[in-house]
Amino acid sequence: AHGGARANTRALARGSTKSSSPLPKRACPPLRTPSRSPRGRSARTMSEKPADNEAQSALDAVLLKSVEMPAGTPTVQGYDFEGDLDLQKLLDSMLTSGFQATQLGRAVDEVNRMLRWRLSDEPVGEDDSEEEKDPKYRASVRTKIFLGFTSNLISSGVREQLVFMMKHRMIDVLVTTAGGVEEDFIKCLAPTYLGDWSLKGKELRSQGLNRIGNLLVPNDNYCKFEDWMMPILDAMKKEQDEDGVRWTPSRVIKRLGFEIDDPRSVYYWAAKHDIPVYCPALTDGSIGDMLYFHSFNNPGLVVDLVEDIRAMNDEARLVTRPRKTGMLVLGGGVAKHHINNANLMRNGADFSVSINTAQEFDGSDSGAKPDEAVSWGKIRPEATPVKVCADATVVFPLLVAQTFKKNFEPK
Repeated sequence: AHGGARANTRALARGSTKSSSPLPKRACPPLRTPSRSPRGRSARTMSEKPADNEAQSALDAVLLKSVEMPAGTPTVQGYDFEGDLDLQKLLDSMLTSGFQATQLGRAVDEVNRMLRWRLSDEPVGEDDSEEEKDPKYRASVRTKIFLGFTSNLISSGVREQLVFMMKHRMIDVLVTTAGGVEEDFIKCLAPTYLGDWSLKGKELRSQGLNRIGNLLVPNDNYCKFEDWMMPILDAMKKEQDEDGVRWTPSRVIKRLGFEIDDPRSVYYWAAKHDIPVYCPALTDGSIGDMLYFHSFNNPGLVVDLVEDIRAMNDEARLVTRPRKTGMLVLGGGVAKHHINNANLMRNGADFSVSINTAQEFDGSDSGAKPDEAVSWGKIRPEATPVKVCADATVVFPLLVAQTFKKNFEPK
């Protein structure tokens, strides 16, 4: 419809068209039935434009002349399936495909910038120590990467990508929710199943099946988790009382990672490689249920949040400039804000990629665009952050394929 309208207006501009409505001819003015004003004069005035000038003004509006696009401006170009299938070219074409495909392409570029950066890219400072002036040392200093994710992603197949990244020490700090911790251990004890979005909650409840989107977790899985967890909590309480161990959420998660002793676990690899995992909402899930029931049978276990917030904020604060930090966040809520807020302590992260489907119209931090974080000092003003509005189960594997899998240099 738009194309047809423009074709007709171009024809009008040339003075001829196949349309049955040509420009009006001034030799045959249209009949008018003017209304009369109280003084007997026509309500129409001599300043009113004739009909052909009215049409010309419409043409001028429709055919407004464009400015010249700057040299080098990318053009839209998607993947052409003609010939042999080339998955690499398909992924590369995302950047120029538009909409969220382009956002994914931009996210790939931003993560690769995170991975490529070295302290040796920056000039040597006058106050640098002798070690910091050493070229070999400078070439070894990388971006400190914070990765955050919500619990549903551990329940999904994204867990396997996270295991890969932790196994190869690609991430420096993890932040997640209680479900993001416990579902990893539960999957080591029993499987999560594919279900359907339309399964009825009433029927599932009567069958002891818990639905996470289109996934199903039998309630027996949580019973197995309780059987595994309670003796560990007893041992932790004993170590607290007899050895003075001070438990924090990060220490609890590390202990559980050693206890599970399963290479399918994200936190097994985090514990093995001494990668800190922070979870300020550790009680908001099945782990919280276990702590609640344990407090009746063996009361007194203390988990210190304050020590962990000091440690988490220092993860970012102590990365002094010109060293850099990067944020990669899947989902929103606690996982997103805890990383952003820690980077406020150094006046903002240098790189940032977020993937979620939340929108900003309700003022939520989950849906906030990166520029809002810039206003809070959580992302540097000169940074080039990217938000991809998409399901992370679709986008994140593609992102990892184009970045960490291809370009990460082993430590």
